[in-house]
Amino acid sequence: MLGVTLSRWTMSYFAAALAALLAGEVLMTAGYGFPSAPLRAPETLVVVHVVAIGWLSLLMCGALFQFVPVLIARPLHSNTLPLPALVLLLAGLGALLAGFLQLAGTLDPAPPLLPVAAMLLAGGFALALYDLARTLWPAQPLPLPARFVAVALFFLATTVTLGMLFSFALTTGLGSRPLLAVAGAGLPLHVVAGLGGWLTLAAIGVSYRLLAMFMLAPELEGTRSRAVFWTGTAGLALTVLGGVAALSLDAALAPALIGGSVLGVVALVLYGADIVHLYRARKRRIIELNSQMAVFAFAALAAAAALAVTLIVLGRLSEQVGALVFLIAFGWLTGLGLAKLYKIVAFLTWLECYGPALGRVATPRVQDLVVEARARTWFLLYYLAVASATVALLMAHVLAFRLAAGAMTLATLAIAAELIRARRLVDVSAEIRLPAGAQRPHLLMSVPHPSP
Repeated sequence: MLGVTLSRWTMSYFAAALAALLAGEVLMTAGYGFPSAPLRAPETLVVVHVVAIGWLSLLMCGALFQFVPVLIARPLHSNTLPLPALVLLLAGLGALLAGFLQLAGTLDPAPPLLPVAAMLLAGGFALALYDLARTLWPAQPLPLPARFVAVALFFLATTVTLGMLFSFALTTGLGSRPLLAVAGAGLPLHVVAGLGGWLTLAAIGVSYRLLAMFMLAPELEGTRSRAVFWTGTAGLALTVLGGVAALSLDAALAPALIGGSVLGVVALVLYGADIVHLYRARKRRIIELNSQMAVFAFAALAAAAALAVTLIVLGRLSEQVGALVFLIAFGWLTGLGLAKLYKIVAFLTWLECYGPALGRVATPRVQDLVVEARARTWFLLYYLAVASATVALLMAHVLAFRLAAGAMTLATLAIAAELIRARRLVDVSAEIRLPAGAQRPHLLMSVPHPSP
């Protein structure tokens, strides 16, 4: 990260994202939404979007504002745009949740808030997309991790567009028959574009770089890694874009879903081989907690792929799709997000606090900001709770799911407390906590300066 400027608002995105994750977990523990309510019920949509937008999308946007410049060795186009983007996204999420509560009959249906939410969210994501795209564009030809991010941004735009279509279809109506067809049967495409195209592709791209950096492993740009990119991109394009075209033409959606799924599984198998290679080729023999816990997230991704194939073969995918989506969202994406946050928050805090003093006085190591032995218990509890919750969903046991969700909430609270402790330098020895030239970091924002 030599010469890279800290993103001013990344910590604000992380804080808002963690608050949304905890809110979603509390709702699940309380029995709000699926599986206590039907999968497409408004109450379920509240929980889904708290997690998908409030947690996962804000987390990913915050991470990309910091790490896209690392991927291409160029500064972020604007350190100003992320703040209005965050304000619009939070306002849009609030309006979206209120709109779902209108559909549930909890709030007065007038005025309809879903179109307002769609416009606010579109505005917030447009600012984020513009900032990241303007950062990536001058760096062409892009290195492989950045190409994953670029395609992920395209699928973010696709996800937002489909979401807007659903919002207007539910409230103001649509005059176009093809658009009505997409709005009526396009929910699976919205989910695939969001969880697969936007969040998973971005996570894969960033993980290639972060795993290599944090484990001192060689960068991967070989044939297999490029095959992950092309098969993953092709599978998602076939599913989402081919699916939209099929619905618009009154054709069957199944061929696009099946073809895209086959390519997606191939991409995940190749990605798994790359991850195994990174761990085996690392120069840091004793890896830190974040890399240890990321293994469980990769295992969850492999389990989700195996579960999807099994459900398709047994003809039970539609019956158990809730369990599959849960495992992807909380085992793979959330598990990887929390594991990497544990390192990223400490690393960025160390750069901000001690970067200006390096070379002049003795400073702590990054690992001095955290206590891994204490945090390990909470990560293990989180993954165990996710596995238990997934099994409970497969067995349609609502009470067991709520108990597991409660354990997830407890573990997430503890992990969030560990992040706050790292940010506030609580676990750094008092003798070296703030040497001359060091600056105490603000909890919710960073003061950008070139890293050493």
